[in-house]
Amino acid sequence: QVQPVESGGGLVQPGGSLRLSCAASGIRFSINTMGWYRQAPGEERDLVASITVGGSTNYADSVKGRFKISRDNAKNTVYLQMDSLKPEDTAVYYCNAKNMYTSREVWGQGTLVTVSS
Repeated sequence: QVQPVESGGGLVQPGGSLRLSCAASGIRFSINTMGWYRQAPGEERDLVASITVGGSTNYADSVKGRFKISRDNAKNTVYLQMDSLKPEDTAVYYCNAKNMYTSREVWGQGTLVTVSS
């Protein structure tokens, strides 16, 4: 099964920045809303940010003003720029592609982000 591939996770100090990338090769990128979700240990997977085919964005309240989602349709890639990172941002971050017509979803394997001094 084709799935998105995330990259860019790692260890960063509080206040630092990271940029996550999600390559969606093999997925009809042009008809998929792309999203980033995260899951901390013992917690549910929650939406962080999403971006529609037309470029409309949606953010969780906890990341507004600090994170920015963008997509490059020519490269079939979606990005999550994360600034002013906090320890509570520590989680596995997952890329999600949702078909705008069928609502079929495809998930990536996830990339770990650890914010710690």
